[in-house]
Amino acid sequence: MKILVASHTYIVDLNCEKLKELSRLRSDIEVIAVVPQRWRPGGVQNKIIESQPKQEGNFSLVPVANFSENNQGLLMFRSQIINLLKKFQPDIIQVEQGAKSLLYAQLIALNKLLGLKAKNVFFTWWNLPYTNKFPISLLEAYNLKNTHGLIAGNQDGADILREHGYQNKTIVMPQLGVDEKLFSPQPQPKLAAKLNIKPDDFIIGFVGRFVPEKGILTLIKALTKLKDLSWKLLLLGRGELKETIQQTATEAGIKDRLIMVESVPHDAVPHYINLMNVLLLPSETTYKFKTLTAAGWKEQFGHVLIEAMACGVAVIGSDSGEIPHVIGDTGLIFPEGNVEALKDCLQKLIKDPELTNKLAQKGRDRAMKLYTNKALAQQQLAFYEKLLSS
Repeated sequence: MKILVASHTYIVDLNCEKLKELSRLRSDIEVIAVVPQRWRPGGVQNKIIESQPKQEGNFSLVPVANFSENNQGLLMFRSQIINLLKKFQPDIIQVEQGAKSLLYAQLIALNKLLGLKAKNVFFTWWNLPYTNKFPISLLEAYNLKNTHGLIAGNQDGADILREHGYQNKTIVMPQLGVDEKLFSPQPQPKLAAKLNIKPDDFIIGFVGRFVPEKGILTLIKALTKLKDLSWKLLLLGRGELKETIQQTATEAGIKDRLIMVESVPHDAVPHYINLMNVLLLPSETTYKFKTLTAAGWKEQFGHVLIEAMACGVAVIGSDSGEIPHVIGDTGLIFPEGNVEALKDCLQKLIKDPELTNKLAQKGRDRAMKLYTNKALAQQQLAFYEKLLSS
């Protein structure tokens, strides 16, 4: 089976692990990840990345000259992609840029023109209703009509595309898995001592951006109602609410329980997660963000949840977006923005170490079964086999 996956996502080597696992599942599987030759991610990495070709067993990373260096929707490849498609002759062409991607339309058209007869697959995270305007409506209609398989990062995304007329096979699974070698239960006595965390401290953790939609102020408000209990709050990240968090904690008299750590390299994140008794993802749906066709944001997956679960750390999440589906019955869920309900969840775990440990083990079992890169590779392969047999 020859699989070609195109996305800017795989310019980051760590993000290629699922595809590498896919290439190892059977000796007859070859995987090529096609990435932009030049890309500017923006944000903290506001620099142009020059992708380099890589080969590892039956997995190859192939940079191809591209149009647009910083817009996912406008990304397209130059003529080099034609020779690559002719030479590789893929059975599966998968584009991970969403339903309205110009790149996906380009590869669908080339699939037809070159007579490759490959199955067209795309991946999407988008999980809020939207209305298309001309000519985007034509672009999406063309893409959906010519799609054999949809991989949606969340159930809402799959449901929305059904409403937009998609009728073929679908699977719901995240784009990237968790590295179980990196994210695993590992005691961190030296780091704990450095942060003045004692062995009997109950550590409540948050990893992510300090922004309103991540619900971090709701978390702070809930903790102000638990001052009579023993706990510390470990916040790992950065963002616009840093000073607000510190001020709110000071006014509530809990600043001495606050441990704030600026963002750290990804391979150091599991060290901090392993200090926690529970990790929180209290995300809140917002309609402040706007695109050309839609408004709003809600949690699309919550990757930090599966990282914590893999580390054997209990999790609490709001009911925003995909969070309840990710956690399943292995953690606690509360209505987003509900301070009292979040307080109750935290109180329950602080007072019941046995329940905390039970949820931690259930979460780890779930992560190992469903969310490792190998587990996702197996799910993706099974989906491809269904497409090729139909």
